[in-house]
Amino acid sequence: MNDQVTSVNDSFLNFYDSMIDQLPKIGLAILIIVLGILLASWIGRFARRRISAQTEDPLMSRFLGQSIKYILIIISIMLALNAAGLGGIATGILTAAGAGAVVLGFAFKDIGENFIAGIILAFNRPFDVNDTVEIGEVFGKVKTMEFRYTKLKTFDGKDVYIPNSDVLTEPVTNYTEDGFFRWNFIIGIAYEDNIEGAKDTVMKTLRNEPNVIEDEEHENFVIEDELATSTVNLKVFFWVDTKDFRRMALITKGNVVRNVKEALEDAGYYMPADIQEIKLYGGEKEFPVRIAERLDDKAKQ
Repeated sequence: MNDQVTSVNDSFLNFYDSMIDQLPKIGLAILIIVLGILLASWIGRFARRRISAQTEDPLMSRFLGQSIKYILIIISIMLALNAAGLGGIATGILTAAGAGAVVLGFAFKDIGENFIAGIILAFNRPFDVNDTVEIGEVFGKVKTMEFRYTKLKTFDGKDVYIPNSDVLTEPVTNYTEDGFFRWNFIIGIAYEDNIEGAKDTVMKTLRNEPNVIEDEEHENFVIEDELATSTVNLKVFFWVDTKDFRRMALITKGNVVRNVKEALEDAGYYMPADIQEIKLYGGEKEFPVRIAERLDDKAKQ
């Protein structure tokens, strides 16, 4: 029994002595990790600022800055383990990571796809921050791009997180890449009205709208679209600035529609409502019609 107690005491003393001997190395390892995290954070921010200044691309600079930061943190942890005399553990971690990557690759296939898609999008991307885009069925402004997802802010206030793999494979419509978008609407005039005169009136109205754009590349025009039941329909095409797509572009469209309608009325053009035709297929010779009296007419009586 005494021999067992002595053996336990000796083991404890040896462990204690070993811990005392390892304390400087453990302290050095902790110091390396702390300094590594601080240095990685600073280098990541510095790289983000420099990349952003060179490319003027905040999405790519943010993505690469974070990537550099996490890589440096992993390197600092490996150096700390070596400094603490745990190089075997560091080697084992790297070996296990290599083997685990294969297993995790199947278990977390979607995460891997989104990460790789994020890297591709960081260098080859169809949008920038605050661009108005439509990805699949989601329509909004691009706010940020992380390792796994791209964040869109819809115009009714929703935050939508789209996996990067979907961004890479889904059709992406960018409404603000070149800053121009063409609206169109239809307005109907009476059959007896002069079509060319109405088209000239519409074009003059478009030229008087300050927020409508017209140059050699962006041409506004009016065409005859349809011979409808009650009207000759004209289709109006015009260009607007899309930097503030959902507000200014819509306000401009509303102004154009209102101004075109008022200009045609002022010029004497008539925009009739649809005519309803009633056909009687029975043997009726008369069709009784009752005209309701207006309340103000009855009041005068």
